[in-house]
Amino acid sequence: MKNKKITIDQLARMMQKGFLGVDKRFDETDAKIHRIEASIQAIDLKFSQKIDALTTTLDKFLKRMTDMEEEFTIMKNDLKKMKKVIREKLGVDLI
Repeated sequence: MKNKKITIDQLARMMQKGFLGVDKRFDETDAKIHRIEASIQAIDLKFSQKIDALTTTLDKFLKRMTDMEEEFTIMKNDLKKMKKVIREKLGVDLI
């Protein structure tokens, strides 16, 4: 292999060309990263909205269940009172 002599200016241009290629690849990588970050943010927003909607639905369901349990307890106590009155007044013991 022949020893090729180059000037400092030629070496500087070669180095600059190499660095410009690397810079271009970094710019492309940065653009990809920004697109990925935007996509992740969109997914995160959708996920948060779904969690909020699910939480709201669950809260409403639990409220309905609590209300039904309270109503059931009231009805159960009313039924006990009615059975007691029927047993005392009519002498009939209801099961």
